[in-house]
Amino acid sequence: MKIGLFFGSYNPIHTGHLIIANYMANHTNLDEVWLVVSPHNPLKEKSGLANMYDRFEMATLATENALNLRVSNIEFSLPQPSYTIDTLIHLKERYPKNDFVLIMGADNLVSFKKWKNYEVLLKDYQIFVYPRPGADVTEWENHPSITFTNTPLMGISSTFIRKAIKENKNVQYFLPDKVIDFIDSKGMYK
Repeated sequence: MKIGLFFGSYNPIHTGHLIIANYMANHTNLDEVWLVVSPHNPLKEKSGLANMYDRFEMATLATENALNLRVSNIEFSLPQPSYTIDTLIHLKERYPKNDFVLIMGADNLVSFKKWKNYEVLLKDYQIFVYPRPGADVTEWENHPSITFTNTPLMGISSTFIRKAIKENKNVQYFLPDKVIDFIDSKGMYK
C-alpha cells in the first residue's frame, strides 16, 4: 500500500487538516493517509501544546467516519522531539510492505533544508506538497521526489482556532462537532 503521512501537532485538528488529508487520500494515487500526531515538533515551541493524548483523541473523533484516513500515535513511543526521518525508519521497519510518502505544506517545504537528514528524505521518499499562501517554492519545482498537488487552499489555522476559543468566539464549522464537544468538555484552550 502507498501511505501518505500527514504529520502535525493537531492542536486542535480542524476542517483545513481534514480537507487536505481527504484530498490526498482520495484525489491522488495514495491508498490511505495517516494523520501522525506529533508529540513535539522540533521547530515549534512545546509550551502551547495541549496534551498529546487529547490531541490524538480529537484527531480520532474527527476521522472516525472518514474514508481512507487513519490516525497514528506512532511518535508517542519514540524519543522527543520527533524527527521525521527517525519516524520513517521506524515505520519502514514496522510496515516493510508499505511505501510511505510525506505530505507537507509549501510553507514547510520552504524551510525543508532545516530538517534533520533532509537529503535522505529527498533521496528515499516521495513528497506531496499542498499549496500555502505566500510560500515561494521555486527552488523545488523540478525536483523528481516532489509532487505539487492541487489541494484546495486552506486559510484556517490551529492558532486562529485556539485564539477564537480563548475569546469565546463561535468556532462551529472550523472544527468537527465532536471535536468542539471534546474541547468544551475539557475546558481546553480557554
